[in-house]
Amino acid sequence: MGNNEIVIEDSNKIVIEDSDKIVIVDSDELKKKGRKPNPNNYFAEVEENAVREYLTATTMDEKNKIYNNYLKVPLDKMISSIIRRYKLYRKDMSFEEIHVDTHSFLMTKVDKFKPSKEKKAYSYFGTICKNYLMGQIMKDQKETNRKISYEDISSDLQHTPDMIYRIDDDALTTEETIKKFLIKLKDSMSEKSITEQEVRLGQALYDIFENYNDIFLDTSNNKFNKNIILFELREMTNLSTKEIRSSIKRYKKVYFQLVQDLLK
Repeated sequence: MGNNEIVIEDSNKIVIEDSDKIVIVDSDELKKKGRKPNPNNYFAEVEENAVREYLTATTMDEKNKIYNNYLKVPLDKMISSIIRRYKLYRKDMSFEEIHVDTHSFLMTKVDKFKPSKEKKAYSYFGTICKNYLMGQIMKDQKETNRKISYEDISSDLQHTPDMIYRIDDDALTTEETIKKFLIKLKDSMSEKSITEQEVRLGQALYDIFENYNDIFLDTSNNKFNKNIILFELREMTNLSTKEIRSSIKRYKKVYFQLVQDLLK
């Protein structure tokens, strides 16, 4: 196979190492097609199917077998690529520590992937890893730069009568608000006056808000981070920051109108 070296082989799959690239392929497919695999394609149909089998497995033994045989190597490769490509390094942590921490976190979120939505597991996993790493980096930076502890400020305010305001419980939850916004968002995307860029952005926003609980993860402050969202919108739409800011005006109007209606 030239410079390629087979490092693992069994009756179902072959793992081929080519320099620093690793690819997992179905050995039967190789025989049928009679050609070398593309070393860049380390998360293909075999791995997508393995994720679905992992989710439907009923025992930990089954899950571990699927993970070890089909998912561990490609997920390791994915995480390594994301860290290096986006330079998501963390202060006072080695590459291996960042990698292990990210892989461990990802495995706690695998069960939240929903194949019924007809999305790729590869895309879901990549989003989880990027958001987690960026969130942790921002958290580290905030900890480093913070001069006044939030807890100290919060404690002082709680004991200052003039700074206390009791808010009545509101029956409208965040989840219900987002559901209403998704309906408005979809209606806006069906308007005739909409541009192609606005459609692409609207579809990305719909996907984000539909999956906000799974995608935008808790990074200690339980708040969405606008930098992470902007990063994801650029990735999902291939639009520039300027194009996103221009196209998002339509959806800001939709959102603010919804808020006004809810407050009536």
